[in-house]
Amino acid sequence: MADSKPEVSLQSLREMIDQIDQDMLRLLNARAEAAGEIGKLKTGVLYRPEREAQVLRRVRELNPGPLSADTVAYLFREIMSACLAYERPITVACLGPSGTYSEAAAVRQFGHAAKTLGCTTLDDVFRAAETGKADFAVVPVENSTEGAVGRTLDMMIETPLKVCGEIQLRIRHQLLAAPELTALKDVKRVFSHGQSLGQCQHWLNAYLPQAERIAVGSNAEAARLAAGQSGSAAIAGELAGERYGLNVLYANIEDESTNTPSILVLGPERT
Repeated sequence: MADSKPEVSLQSLREMIDQIDQDMLRLLNARAEAAGEIGKLKTGVLYRPEREAQVLRRVRELNPGPLSADTVAYLFREIMSACLAYERPITVACLGPSGTYSEAAAVRQFGHAAKTLGCTTLDDVFRAAETGKADFAVVPVENSTEGAVGRTLDMMIETPLKVCGEIQLRIRHQLLAAPELTALKDVKRVFSHGQSLGQCQHWLNAYLPQAERIAVGSNAEAARLAAGQSGSAAIAGELAGERYGLNVLYANIEDESTNTPSILVLGPERT
């Protein structure tokens, strides 16, 4: 039996998408206006992680597909981030420079509309949030280098900041390189944090035995160096690639896939 469904043209589908986009634009701005009105009624801290979790849980439950629950949650997190920035821009302190896994955790929690403030030390991260230079701080507390964890715990005893969220960040190391570097055989050196080099040792031995391995202060610094030196690659996260204009030459090169550090979100006491 022949299919009785009417033929849908490419043009009609594009017109349908254009109309949907127009409706979405109207609704997104209506949501931002409503969020702005809520902001006028609030006192103290605008960001409420429990409310965000409630919204994300609800949209996951209501999602009929075909988009996955994770995709829908990601989209709504970015919508909430944009609306929160419309109420009042949020600044989040984290270990810098730009492109670190700490910044990736901040973006995951607060969305791309939040401003990140890169700090040199954990003490500086705490101080930025304590003095009001930043609204929140994200700090590693578990499964990081021992010094970082120990310092975080020491600072937690002294700080007036309160824990208002926790991020479980799956660490996925990418081999990043400039767009013109497209073949592993052309990689002469690999920059990364010493810990990351160790976490990718087996992969490096198998696929880049010829490349010099150079340890630097952070994965973000590695990406910056690789961007400026011919024949260089970096081991870092995807965010570092975005920040420094690098492509993913090879994805997920870590030897173990269980590295999921806990990162705390700290903020002032709620009023």
